[in-house]
Amino acid sequence: MNTARTAQAGILLPLPPLARYLSFSLAPSAAPGASLRALAAVIDGERAVLGIGRSLVSALGAEIAGLRGFPTLAGVGVEPPATPAALWIWLRGDDRGELLQRARRYEHLLAPALRLDDACDAFQHAGGRDLTGYEDGTENPVGDAARNAALVADDDPALAASSFVAVQRWRHDFARFERMPRRSQDLAIGRRRTSNEEIDDAPPSAHVKRTAQESFAPPAFILRRSMPWAEGNSGGLVFVAFAASFAPFEAQLRRMLGLDDGVVDALFAFTRPESGAYFWCPAMRDGQPDLRPLGIAG
Repeated sequence: MNTARTAQAGILLPLPPLARYLSFSLAPSAAPGASLRALAAVIDGERAVLGIGRSLVSALGAEIAGLRGFPTLAGVGVEPPATPAALWIWLRGDDRGELLQRARRYEHLLAPALRLDDACDAFQHAGGRDLTGYEDGTENPVGDAARNAALVADDDPALAASSFVAVQRWRHDFARFERMPRRSQDLAIGRRRTSNEEIDDAPPSAHVKRTAQESFAPPAFILRRSMPWAEGNSGGLVFVAFAASFAPFEAQLRRMLGLDDGVVDALFAFTRPESGAYFWCPAMRDGQPDLRPLGIAG
């Protein structure tokens, strides 16, 4: 039997055509251990990526070093909300009906200890573009650099191959964005929509300048796995960022909010986050999420 731990494969694989994000809360007086064990038996880490929030870890009487609540930060006119959840599942696939059926199965397995609070469907658009038309994740690390950015290193034996993920749902104000001249749109992103070429003389507020991962000390590398969402005529981006800790995400968020230099990211002119949560994504062992750090034997 191979007892080596590996990452949940879906973290590092290319984005799927379709996705569904599920967020669960703890029911009052919940005893979630049995429900979590039942869920782990059907989570493969590839078609479904599992994330566990701080409240669930606490309910199990455990502690995961580095797992904390989403930060309460505010910039000038901008205050990203913290919307904690006990458990998060990223369903990956190519058939919306199959994703629905799996979501219902997982909801049944987790009841009554955990209850489904939110289900958000997402999809790939125009070969990996945001609904504004700009390519998303251009600066993502690849290969070994992606693994190093997204996963806890082997020198931390308790958490090796696990990951920490920040999740935000952003809602775009399409009408406001469409009123902006094309040049202003490009300068807000810091890239040309037609070519994806970075604009050298973009202002300091340009998103690519606010979040250039190598410009931080230490560098703030994250692995983005974001996908667009739509409901009716509204939509935006489910921002999903995996990293070996929350430090690089928080460094980028602080700079976007202008907390370091007073310059607020131009993205906030036409899009705002309406949720924000942190989760720990356990490693895999023997084909299942390794829950031993939570005191749950396999």
